[in-house]
Amino acid sequence: MERKLAVSMFGQKRLSREGGIEIVAKELCTRMVQNGCTVTCYNRSGHHVSGAEYDNKTEYEGIRQKYVPTIEKKGLAAVSSSFFAAFYSAFGKYDVVHIHAEGPAFFAWLPKLFGKKVVVTIHGIDWQREKWKSGFGSKFIRQGEKNAVKYADEIIVLSKGVQDYFKNTYDRDTWFIPNGVNRPEIRKAELITQKFGLTENSYILFLGRLVPEKGIRYLIEAFKNVCTDKKLVIAGGSSDTDSFMKELQESAKEDDRIIFTGFVQGKILDELYSSAYIYTLPSDLEGMPLSLLEAMSYGNCCLVSDIPECTEVVEDKALIFKKSDIEDLKEKIQDACDHPEKVMKLKQQAADFVCKKYNWDEVVRETMKLYRRKS
Repeated sequence: MERKLAVSMFGQKRLSREGGIEIVAKELCTRMVQNGCTVTCYNRSGHHVSGAEYDNKTEYEGIRQKYVPTIEKKGLAAVSSSFFAAFYSAFGKYDVVHIHAEGPAFFAWLPKLFGKKVVVTIHGIDWQREKWKSGFGSKFIRQGEKNAVKYADEIIVLSKGVQDYFKNTYDRDTWFIPNGVNRPEIRKAELITQKFGLTENSYILFLGRLVPEKGIRYLIEAFKNVCTDKKLVIAGGSSDTDSFMKELQESAKEDDRIIFTGFVQGKILDELYSSAYIYTLPSDLEGMPLSLLEAMSYGNCCLVSDIPECTEVVEDKALIFKKSDIEDLKEKIQDACDHPEKVMKLKQQAADFVCKKYNWDEVVRETMKLYRRKS
């Protein structure tokens, strides 16, 4: 019988729906506990986006949660929390330390120094993101990438493009283990009707963090020129980008069809996915877009930019436009609004396709194989 593994995990803010890393950590950890691992998540201290009742919660479905000192300043929260998480992981009784993202991987050397097996998941080439394009943050993240290459026993990547990048840049072999998705329960529009006046198939949905690389600027500009009575719903919170949020709202203010919901979770999130006419992800840059997997799992027709991270996921089961091309995006939205039969055909294929292709249980099996792999 295989010995139970003790796993430390950090890089996530906390177990929530704030971003892709948080969702991945939650899905992995809950299943690893079910598979007999003891799992400790080192989370950032501070206020939880889901509400004060979640602040400093110490256990979640058998996962131990510990909160590390965090300097609550832009650019320092991730650095400070990652350092302390690496420090506690190095001195704790763990077989494996699993680090998420390039920034936190800066400290991969610390648990490695104390004889721990270090696994790093690269969720995307983070230094390319607009908010990290210059200054200390950019240098820190680039060095984190290099430290992952140098110190990690195993590196997991979420797309073939990133796998090629590590091979070409560092001659480093990595393991391609994409994210998974759960088959959800489809919900009728109730709360979203009361709150936002939305009904089934009456809106186009964007759902994700409001950050520049998600292409929301293009989406708003394109939508303003589409002839339709459908609404555009932009659901999500800002991430160190309040000025960007204001810019988006300013751009959208002349069009009363555009609705900003703020951060959503729970039943409202389910209803938004369940009743959308189209889900759109117009990103310039992605790691492995979990919201796209989720949208397809609800049976959505998806409209995505032609970056490999999106096209690898959808194959021929979605609508695709040229990245950052506002005119092409407008034409694709207009065409979808004018031809509901095309949209319905893609809706019918989406859920079975994506749930078969991306499975969390398989992701956990492959990840745990790496944990036990002899280096």
